[in-house]
Amino acid sequence: MHGDLAGIIEAVGYIGLFGIVFAETGLLIGFFLPGDSLLFTAGFLASQGIFNIYILCFIMFIAAVTGDSVGYLIGHKYGKRLFQKEDSLLFHKDHLVRAKNFYEKHGGKTIILARFMPVIRTFAPVVAGIGDMRYSTFLAYNVIGGIFWAIGLPTLGYILGSSIPDVDKYLLPIIALIVLVSVAPGIYHTLKTKEQRAALLKAFKSLRK
Repeated sequence: MHGDLAGIIEAVGYIGLFGIVFAETGLLIGFFLPGDSLLFTAGFLASQGIFNIYILCFIMFIAAVTGDSVGYLIGHKYGKRLFQKEDSLLFHKDHLVRAKNFYEKHGGKTIILARFMPVIRTFAPVVAGIGDMRYSTFLAYNVIGGIFWAIGLPTLGYILGSSIPDVDKYLLPIIALIVLVSVAPGIYHTLKTKEQRAALLKAFKSLRK
């Protein structure tokens, strides 16, 4: 009734959710995980009695903050090696470059903004570590971002699930909207210049051959 994502979240429980959020924010292999929709749906399930909203928010907050801290440590210790690393199935240097460009544009607040941007949120802490950002400063942004993202999204899901009758009928469209909003900045960034649009079109044509 709640869709495949809701079923998966219910099956993996608190420990599985912790692992997914931690991997997306702390491990370079987690950039493809659906953090925004996952957090919102988990909050919705809490409104249906599947999870305790307070326990859920606490666990998600800890997973997000520790995940970002691990990402920072990876960047601080191994940053230069990452830029020399060859692309693989789970690692693409271009993602790191995108995060670096975003970081250079927005500075420290990138750690907060990136929470809501797939791919960028995985690599922004790494870039902060590479740039030798003071850890106390990074941690402050990290905690603020964690509050808005890891507590805010489940709370939003919980409120909607508790206040709107039969909201489960609209769960999939709501999740689709969240996914669209979260990927829109990345799409805009990719297509905003003529050169980037031409490069994307060239890459698409090469795939069709």
